[in-house]
Amino acid sequence: MTAATPGPVNSTDAIRLALRSWPEVESYLQGCKGVIIPLGSTEQHGPTGAIGTDALTAEAVALEVGRRTGVLVTPAQAFGMAEHHLGFAGTMSLQPATLLAVLHDLVLSLGRHGFERVFVINGHGGNIATAKAAFAQAHGTAATRNLPVAPQLRCRLANWFMAGPVMRQARDLYGDKEGHHATPSEIAVTLAVEPSLQSKQRPLPDPAPAGPIHGPDDFRRRHPDGRMGSHPSLATAQHGEALLETAATALSEDLRTFLGES
Repeated sequence: MTAATPGPVNSTDAIRLALRSWPEVESYLQGCKGVIIPLGSTEQHGPTGAIGTDALTAEAVALEVGRRTGVLVTPAQAFGMAEHHLGFAGTMSLQPATLLAVLHDLVLSLGRHGFERVFVINGHGGNIATAKAAFAQAHGTAATRNLPVAPQLRCRLANWFMAGPVMRQARDLYGDKEGHHATPSEIAVTLAVEPSLQSKQRPLPDPAPAGPIHGPDDFRRRHPDGRMGSHPSLATAQHGEALLETAATALSEDLRTFLGES
């Protein structure tokens, strides 16, 4: 069983792995075996949403969860499986097999050092299936390589936008105008963490309704401006701050439970 969370810290700088030295990480592992990986995507989010929305939101939630728990947060993995968005300029996608290999290798790298609990905070629905497959492969590889951590290694995917309290709050704020992509809830979080994005916001016509899609060309044909039933002009920075608070509260509790599991 892993150790309890280290406890809250005053600044996110204290839990950013990128700002730690290797001796500091070795020292951290004496008390906690948990680590958080923010996982996003670099893809279109409608005519007013930032292409980095999924990475920005995942990292913002991850850093706040890390601040509240004291658990280290790695740099964000900003590229995900976004093939269906490639009909829109600026989207950068990994093939599912590439994303699987990246996540597999990251988990194995962390496991080699003694991290036992890898908590991936995800901001993009298209990553879900591939991330779960990567976890399964990483568990198998750890065992095959006889890594000491293998019996204790656990991975968990936490999709911040699918947390029950977040979904309820988004429904209360936006109702059926939340939609399914370039949603006001995710745009609101980006406005809270990156105020410069406010300048992009403007009223938009009604979006195409959400429905099945079959590749990037079909997506562009069915959803010409990139939105799927969403009204991002309803988003405000104040909403984003509230949603970030809700997401961080829910996922901090999930992380504490995860770290305490056998």
